[in-house]
Amino acid sequence: MTAVPLPPAHLLTVGEYATLGEDDAGRSELMEGNLVMSPSPSPDHNMAALRIAVQLMPQLPQDLEVITDVDIDLELVPPDQPGFSRRPDVIVVRRSARRRVRTDGGLIRASEVLVVVEIVSPGSRRTDNVVKRAEYADAGIPHYWIVDLQEPVSLLACHLTDKFGYLDAEVVGGLFTGTEPFAVNLDLEDLH
Repeated sequence: MTAVPLPPAHLLTVGEYATLGEDDAGRSELMEGNLVMSPSPSPDHNMAALRIAVQLMPQLPQDLEVITDVDIDLELVPPDQPGFSRRPDVIVVRRSARRRVRTDGGLIRASEVLVVVEIVSPGSRRTDNVVKRAEYADAGIPHYWIVDLQEPVSLLACHLTDKFGYLDAEVVGGLFTGTEPFAVNLDLEDLH
């Protein structure tokens, strides 16, 4: 029998969360200092994230890169306060972000993220469309794409405004074409 460590008995800062290391029992995120666990995504979910990443890679400008399934510090509170960290399915960041983490440690910061992509799961519909949407907007992430794999596969592209949080474009099926923050075409039919 394998011993399972007990969760921390106090609210965690993002720094404390980062020291927990990789988890192989599921996916963990940090919500206001509380460690939140969820089961690993389904194979369809993981394959869709991989296909989004593969489609994005050749379309990105040289100074950007795509990363899948990585924790980001939402930077919503001072470092010594109970923090917020999310693990989006796909992010687009400046290449310098990964180098900074490699040399300085810590997590990718929300201020380094240009696009965050969440793929809706049966148990995450409200979280992705309401909770994470508000957190990512509060964190100042300029673009949030919500991909729904229910037939027909669709993508809702949201962009941050100065006063009202995210503003939605129309929900798109088939081919998603965008110009901000870079020119992109995603074949959504390839995600299923």
